[in-house]
Order: sequence, then structure tokens, then C-alpha cells
Amino acid sequence: MICNTISGLLTVVLLATSSLAQPAATLEEAIADPAAQRLAKPTPSQAEWHDTEFGMFIHFGLWSWPEGVSTEKKPLSHLKIFDPIKLDTDQWVDVAELMGANYIVFTVKHGDGFCMWQTDTTEFSIKNTPWRDGQGDILADLANSCRQRGMKLGVYIQGHDRWHNAGGGGRCATPEAQERYNEIYRAQLTEVLSRYGTMFEVWFDGGMTVPVGDILGQHAPMANVFQGPHTTMRWVGHEEGYAPYPAWNALRGAEAKDGTATAEQGDPEGDVWLGLECDARIRASWMYRADNVDTLKSVDYLMDMYYRSVGHGAVLLLNHTPDTTGLIPDTDVRRAKEFGDEIRRRFDNSLAETRGFGDIVELSLSEPTTVDHVITMEDILHGERIREYVIEGFASDTWRKLAEGVSIGHKKIDSFEPTEVSKVRVRVVKSAATPLIRRVAVYNTHP
Repeated sequence: MICNTISGLLTVVLLATSSLAQPAATLEEAIADPAAQRLAKPTPSQAEWHDTEFGMFIHFGLWSWPEGVSTEKKPLSHLKIFDPIKLDTDQWVDVAELMGANYIVFTVKHGDGFCMWQTDTTEFSIKNTPWRDGQGDILADLANSCRQRGMKLGVYIQGHDRWHNAGGGGRCATPEAQERYNEIYRAQLTEVLSRYGTMFEVWFDGGMTVPVGDILGQHAPMANVFQGPHTTMRWVGHEEGYAPYPAWNALRGAEAKDGTATAEQGDPEGDVWLGLECDARIRASWMYRADNVDTLKSVDYLMDMYYRSVGHGAVLLLNHTPDTTGLIPDTDVRRAKEFGDEIRRRFDNSLAETRGFGDIVELSLSEPTTVDHVITMEDILHGERIREYVIEGFASDTWRKLAEGVSIGHKKIDSFEPTEVSKVRVRVVKSAATPLIRRVAVYNTHP
């Protein structure tokens, strides 16, 4: 196997981009290409979010119990069912690590209004359950587990709240009811964002009517926000865990304002950067059900999902469902590990890699080598510049096409038939400004 350290073997070839009369002679000139000034660019927080690539969703609550499944408002006595006697948030983080996830988003409040932390705002919370005699705090436990393990943590705190008669996004029937609920929800969000450490992501599923911008600015200024007027990302538009291709990160500002845009609004010439998050379930349901273990997705299915989410430049958020004991079931733990092991087997160790700028970035190998994948990444901090590209391999004194595509963005995974080559190059056919290639890496994933 060729070592990853390939100093001295790399060649970067520069040709003029379509946007310049003369090719950029230096990286500084390439970065400063005037044609890139009009392109949308991510904030540092958005770029960090892209780099995580893969997160774990955790749906857990009253609906995890068969008798808890309901779309109707429940009385306080309903909370007696909630007693996850083996709950262990360290195990949840174990599963995230086995799978290769880099952050966790936990549903601290879903549409029934049940709060999974020690809130001062409502009786409909874990303080009125048998679990730990009402003294437990799942969010505190998970925040501590994540902090100890260096795992990023996010929260799903829905505006919809049947207990307080608030509809989607926190909308209420009358101005008076809206004012009352605004006060409650704002207090809940303040508790969650101020008591449990730094939040990496905040999910406002279904949008957000309640004014929360000041709370986010004070307590979570660097958090990545899902939906609502303060969104920093887009829902892909479905719950199947894949992004379309091409999956452009930019869109027009007019379509970004309300925070409900999806992949359909992607536009490479847009002026607002909102990357795509692809949420999906490892089973058929979001909450635990004892009767659907047969719906656990296969490793092949999950890998296809990975290629079409992370491999299309998006971020994958894959849900796990702790059972009524509070633990993620052993079958699901094993599948998470199998999935993570397969990702690591294929992509943890490249045969060789490089970076560069210009219309051609070329990678020379120390000897003819069989390859079947190329991962390419743009330096998105300076905008998504590539509009069309070809990946070619050099063999028998000839460049041969291995793969081709349109967008690259944060990451593009291209696979092809195993081919022996001595060099690989990314040749940009069309670009909006001088291409900036953060990484070109080659792999042989066949055993």
C-alpha cells in the first residue's frame, strides 16, 4: 500500500479558469479571484458543521411506550408510564462513536409538549414521572456524557406543543394565547441553551413563530439552526437520508427568509449559503417500537445513503431509538458498529492525496496502483466554485475518464470500476471562479 505521506510525488498543474483572462499564479491570487466575490460563502460555524459530515439523531419520549403513542393532548397522569430504569447516556454516545457520528441531536421536546429536562415552565415534564423519583434530567446526563467524550451536542425543541395548545412552529389560535405561549417557549429555550453547555445545533422542526433571535444570540451565537427565520441550514425535503445531485449549497435570499427552503431551491448562483442536512431513520419509525426490528436498515442500504448524502456534499443525521429501558437495543448497536466499520474500512486510509488550485489538480502515485474511488473536496470557505469536472486516470501513456460530475462543494465521493493508474487528476471543465481544491484522495476499497 502506498503511504499517505506522499511529499515530493505531487504535481499541481494550472490552466486558466473560465473566469480569468490569465491563470492565477499563486494561491493568494486564486483565493482573491474577483469572480468569487458574488458567490455565497459559509460562516465559520457553517463550515465546521459541514466538516462534521455525520450526526446521530435520538428520538426518545412518551411515544417510545406503546401506550404513549397519541396525537391527542394527554393528562398529567399519563406521565406515569415514563420510567426508563436502565437509561445510560454514555451508551448513547458509545453508539454514536461506533457509527462514526460527530454530533448528537436529542429530542428534548416533541409535539406532545413533554420536556426531558428539569424545567420550571410546565408540569408536563420528567419531574412528574416515576423515573428517578422525578429528580432525573436526561439532557443534563447527555450533556455530561458528550462533554466527557468530546462529542458535539444539539437539541430538538419543537415549537408545536399540544400540552399548551400550540400548533406547528408554536402558532396559537389567538393573540392572547400566542403571547402566553411565547413567554413559556422562550423560557424553555433559555433553560436549554443556558444550563447545559454549548449547543452545536438547534432544531426548530416545522419552523418557528415565537421570537427567539435574541435568545439564540445571547446563549447560542455559534449554534447551527434548523428551520425558522434564523436557520443556517436546509432540510433536504424528505426523511430518507439522501440529497439530490447536484446538491447546491446556495440559494436566493428571497427563498431563504422563512427557513423552510429545501434542496429544491438550491441555486449555484444564489447569494445565501444554507447547506443540506439529510435526516433519516435506522428503523422504520422515529420512536422505538418493539415490533419493527425487521425494518432495521442493512449495511448496504446505509452505505448507499452515506454515498448520496455525505458523498453529495450534505450532512447525514441518522436516528436511533432507545427502548423503554432507556438503552439503544443491541441489534441496533451492532448495526451501527457494522455501518461505522464499513465507512472506516473504505475511507479511513487513502492511498495518496493532495490539494491544489486551478483547472487541473494532479496526483502522481509512486507506482501503478489500482483505485476505485476518488474523494474531492472544495475549499468552501471561499465559495462553491466548480460547475463541471472530470476525474481521469493515467495508464499506458493515456488519460482515461474514471468519473465525471457537476458539483463538488464540501465533498464528492466518486466510485468506478477498479482501474490501475500511475496518476489521477481532477480536471475542471467549468467554474465560476478559480477552483480551490482542498483535497483529492484516492482509494481502493475492494478487499
